[in-house]
Amino acid sequence: MRRLVRRGGALALVLLAAACSDRRAARAPEGTPVVLISIDTLRADHLRAWGGTGAATPAIDRLVRDGVRFDNAWAQVPLTLPSHATLLTGRLPYEHGVRSNIGYRLDGERFPTLAADLARAGYATGAAVSAYVLRSETGISSGFQFFDDSLEVLQDQPLGAQQRRGDGTLASALAWIDGVASRPFLLWFHLFEPHTPYEPPEPFRSSAPTPYDGEIAKSDSLVGRLLEDLDRRGLYDRSLIVLVSDHGEGLGDHGEMEHGILLYRETLHVPFVVKLPGGRRAGEVSSDPVGLDDVVPTVLAALGRPAPEGLPGRDLLAAAVPDRHVYSETLYPRIHLGWSELRSLAGDRFHLIEGPDPELYDYRADPDERANLRDSERRGFAELRGELEAIPLDLVAAGPASDEERRKLAALGYLTGTAASDDGPRDDPKRRIGELVKLQTAFELVQQDRLTEALEKLRRLVASQPGMVDAQIQLAATARRLGLFAEALEHYREAARLSPGHVESVAVEIAKIELDLGNLDAAAENARLALPSSPDEAHFLLAAIAARRSDWAAAETEARAGLGDAKKPRIPAAILLAEILGERGDPQAGLALLAGVQERIRANEAPPAATLDSTLGDLLARTGREAEAEAAFRREIEAFPHTEEAYVRLAILFAAQHRFEEIQPTLEAMVRARPTPATFELADLRDTGAALER
Repeated sequence: MRRLVRRGGALALVLLAAACSDRRAARAPEGTPVVLISIDTLRADHLRAWGGTGAATPAIDRLVRDGVRFDNAWAQVPLTLPSHATLLTGRLPYEHGVRSNIGYRLDGERFPTLAADLARAGYATGAAVSAYVLRSETGISSGFQFFDDSLEVLQDQPLGAQQRRGDGTLASALAWIDGVASRPFLLWFHLFEPHTPYEPPEPFRSSAPTPYDGEIAKSDSLVGRLLEDLDRRGLYDRSLIVLVSDHGEGLGDHGEMEHGILLYRETLHVPFVVKLPGGRRAGEVSSDPVGLDDVVPTVLAALGRPAPEGLPGRDLLAAAVPDRHVYSETLYPRIHLGWSELRSLAGDRFHLIEGPDPELYDYRADPDERANLRDSERRGFAELRGELEAIPLDLVAAGPASDEERRKLAALGYLTGTAASDDGPRDDPKRRIGELVKLQTAFELVQQDRLTEALEKLRRLVASQPGMVDAQIQLAATARRLGLFAEALEHYREAARLSPGHVESVAVEIAKIELDLGNLDAAAENARLALPSSPDEAHFLLAAIAARRSDWAAAETEARAGLGDAKKPRIPAAILLAEILGERGDPQAGLALLAGVQERIRANEAPPAATLDSTLGDLLARTGREAEAEAAFRREIEAFPHTEEAYVRLAILFAAQHRFEEIQPTLEAMVRARPTPATFELADLRDTGAALER
């Protein structure tokens, strides 16, 4: 802690007066704009201001020069959603209850956010976020009057890949400021760039020592553009700006390449800067251990507002800040992998990591945490362990828990027990971290469309690690892509049994399989189960189910409900709606809708979309533009050779044009591109007309 040095009574009074003056100086004028910047997955030790040797970050350096830098800040969870829940509420994970990225929702009524507090004070509150795990349905949007989480959800991609470019997020944030710049406002600006995959554009790729550092440099450039915009508006000097990261990144330091599994400093030590209005306290540095739970009380105190009762964090700008230990946890290994959870406490010198094989590090002398001092520093170990044991774990299973919900799940074939609440010894994650390499290898094979190889690796992994929920889900997804629907259903249901937090996301995937199988009632029931957590995707599935029943009015209603933001509708829902409009006799309206989708893709606002050109071709064919339709089908086949629709629709076009000799080669090309039981059956049918009806 910052300590006043007392050398005599008179000097003590002088120092005390200076401290009180310093405390008043930390107060911000009434109506001060507040900007909260969170950069995902940013390790503090990769920033030059924190002693790193990574890429230049002039925007972050500017905030460090103009603000108070906290050199020893710790994240409470190395996962995006629970960490931001702590950041925005000031509550620790076992209090707000958000313990992972999937299966948990922040209850904004019980745990009001900083946005809710400032909204009550008359602030405009807005957020622009870049990651799917921070979508509005998670409850993280509580208190924000404007919340832009628009991004395209990609099929067969992990949560970490569900992100949008920071340029789009910045454009949204700046557009919102345009409408509120004349009044007090809170902006939360979230960037995802340093997260995997590390794919920095030029010039950041070639100017940085690693791709990860290149992504940091890209993020910094976006922060710089935000600060420049605040400068232009005359708001930078007036604003209270906080910059943090939600967690770091393993980068292989202890065997973990990414984050979420282990609790070493590389995933917990994060940057933390507070810039006060008018350059007050510029250039100060604190080496005290602080946490992200300190952000809310610090901001509220700076604005002269009382913090909610019982917050564990502190006002870091106070004249005297009491000593504390920073609590961190990860339940990801238990919830997703069937291993033990880990918890930790970090003080001014020691960092305790509690698990089946506890560890104690003197991170001041050993910042890389290589020398376990558990046996040699028994007193420090015992003190921290005793304090940690007094902190409740409060392990609550993720996902639906009510009797009614359990009955619904049981009726759909889900077992509603939870491995997360079982007692008994569990593996220490650091002893099993190598198993993740196998899972990552299998996923890479999936990305390369080497599905049969991936399936065999995943089968072996699940056989040896049956509690690894993520492996169960990846195995199920791969089996589905190969047309092995019974196996896919088995592993999706096992994943739901192991971790009820996955039930609603699994229900979406099971709905797709039931739709593939033609079990429309079961598909609809599963889709409805996902409505609370994934309404857009659930409505999309309900639209597809209604379309399969040729109930085009219901299909249109559901498709429109699944569009999301009317200005930037979800592309899969827009494509489906265009198809439905064609079936309802209005192909021109469908073509107009797809023209907007094409424009967004050309503007790099969204990635290329499978089925776009095949749907476009179908609508063109309905309007008699057969040559254009054929060109669209061929574009689809070239860009997405593994999808079936373009081949089938092209074959239908050939049949309509009496080009019968071209039908079978087209279907055979489909089989070569996607050799599944369904495509084999389709291509082998002698009656081409019957095949095209299927």
